[in-house]
Amino acid sequence: MLLPRSHPTISLRAFDMDMMVHKLVLHACVLLLSSSFGFVVVRGAPMASCAQTPFPETCHYFIGAELLSDLDRTEFSFRDVALKVAMSEALRAHELVSSMDPSSFDERTRLAWSDCIELYEDSVRLLNRSVSSKKPSDSQTWLSAAITNHRTCQNGFNEFNLASQLESFPLMLSNFSKLLSNSLAINKVSSSSYSPARVSFSKQVRGRRLLGDHEKFPSWVSASDRKLLQTARAPAKADLVVAKDGSGNYKTISEAVAASSSKRSGSSRFVIYVKAGVYSENVEVKRSMKNLMIVGDGIDATIVTGDKNAQDGSTTFRSATFAVMGGGFIARDITFQNTAGPQKHQAVALRSGSDFSVFYSCSFKGYQDTLYVYAQRQFYRDCDIYGTQDFIFGDAVTVLQNCNIYIRKPISGQINTVTAQGRSDPNENTGIIVHNSRVTASSDMKPVQGSFKNYLGRPWQKYSRTVFMRTFLDSLIAPQGWYPWSGSFALSTLYYGEYMNTGGGAGTGGRVNWPGYHATMSATEAAKFTVGNFLAGNSWLPATGVPFSAGL
Repeated sequence: MLLPRSHPTISLRAFDMDMMVHKLVLHACVLLLSSSFGFVVVRGAPMASCAQTPFPETCHYFIGAELLSDLDRTEFSFRDVALKVAMSEALRAHELVSSMDPSSFDERTRLAWSDCIELYEDSVRLLNRSVSSKKPSDSQTWLSAAITNHRTCQNGFNEFNLASQLESFPLMLSNFSKLLSNSLAINKVSSSSYSPARVSFSKQVRGRRLLGDHEKFPSWVSASDRKLLQTARAPAKADLVVAKDGSGNYKTISEAVAASSSKRSGSSRFVIYVKAGVYSENVEVKRSMKNLMIVGDGIDATIVTGDKNAQDGSTTFRSATFAVMGGGFIARDITFQNTAGPQKHQAVALRSGSDFSVFYSCSFKGYQDTLYVYAQRQFYRDCDIYGTQDFIFGDAVTVLQNCNIYIRKPISGQINTVTAQGRSDPNENTGIIVHNSRVTASSDMKPVQGSFKNYLGRPWQKYSRTVFMRTFLDSLIAPQGWYPWSGSFALSTLYYGEYMNTGGGAGTGGRVNWPGYHATMSATEAAKFTVGNFLAGNSWLPATGVPFSAGL
């Protein structure tokens, strides 16, 4: 029997009774839903599926041999039952965490606890969407995001050295993460055409750069969105206007974002135009705020700025100057910055967990942890990113194309790492891909760049995945190219690759010899990480109006 490790007060008898009720509920779900789904389970296949998961004991225990036998007699797929089990555990985790009394918590514990409530609520939503989805590629993205949520909840406590507080959370370190990992594996094999680095419904345009008169955008960007993104001036028909001088509808971005919920009709694109100016505020676009677009007057003309940071009591997750979780978000011609400085360490300028989000002609300025590509599918085009350590980090399905990446001067004795990708499960479809871009020193770094070591990335999590393709790497990049996180951690399980890069720092002769590093990727291998394949860009980017190259 697998008991939740962090539930010391519950008895074996009580736990058995709880799980018996839990299984009966799942049994009822199967019988109820089997009439609604046309999936057929081949006799014997469910047991084989449990045996093939990363955690077969957890699979057998939570689903159970008796329930699996019932599955053989229904028209309900093993994948859907596995997802239902995971969703049920997410609901339990959210309910248990939400019901805790925070009155005894200090301020830091309360911050980490509130993050967990939101993150588990989101995981329930993501698992519910996965259950109803018929596209394994979509489900793989949402399940990957649920794993990220689970880990981020724990990270909030670890950042404040409050790991002992996790013992108060009954399911925090229990079998929930194993159920999510099993669901990822089951979902992946449910479609034979799926692979971690390739979305099955994508279609790559090989060897063709879609620029100039033939510019195209991912198909998830509508024709109207394309026009909004392609125009060189402010949108003529913005739904709301923000201006510090009072000439618009609101003086702050936060007010306009909040007002968008009541002023919009349906799910159509809602455009907020932010006039030139410096807006000192922390903005949050909630999950319910979908298809929102923020348009500024240009990089360094429209600036949203803040200085929250982990050193002053904020979790990394909450330190973002601008945080967006609502799906389909688009930003154009705006600068996001965090001015906490290198001495404050984790201080996020922008955090995005928005699925199918696009950032076009934007700038992200900070030091450590500048751009938090938190989760789900994201595309960055013609953007500038500034930072020092781990300044492009997170666990999204991310492609940065035609971007300028500027390494800034860090604090004395610090090394710089451009990326810190957070893939923690081998079946996640996530990664950070840098394509057709430039990595150089910022103006403050150039005079002293010989005094600091600079690397392309380091593995934040065990299966960290980062690829640089056709990118200019200036001479400040150290010959080793990549930096370890801690000892030999992740060196054999990560995936780091380079393909046809140029510049003084692009030579691979002195690179690390880690098992997971790929110094000479083939064109076939590199093609897996293009916008067309890795991001399935042809299916959603054209509708946004952002130019993109689908192939190498």
